[in-house]
Amino acid sequence: MPGGGHLLLKRPGRGALLGITITLMFSLGLMMRGSMFQPQTGDLLTVLINVGGFIGDACSGILYLLSAWLGYSQPDMAGHVHDYGTKFLVTAGLLNILAMADAFEIAAGRKD
Repeated sequence: MPGGGHLLLKRPGRGALLGITITLMFSLGLMMRGSMFQPQTGDLLTVLINVGGFIGDACSGILYLLSAWLGYSQPDMAGHVHDYGTKFLVTAGLLNILAMADAFEIAAGRKD
């Protein structure tokens, strides 16, 4: 759950801000009909792009699991809006990784 670690650490402001931001970014990506990456084999560049994108999508946590469970699947189409939607989906996952690292730093006492 985006922002959940901060809520457990009794940082409700930061947790709510992260949760709302990541959820909004993921939702906007869905509304723009962005496609979810699937791991593919092939040449090195194809593997790096698709596996990296898949990891970024999956790191959105419960948002990714819910959208996959509910059957969200858009084909990769050409177009600016669809491309931005795909980037929003991946960026939401990467922002969630940063939120997890921030929560860990706070819990370890290295950050206030």
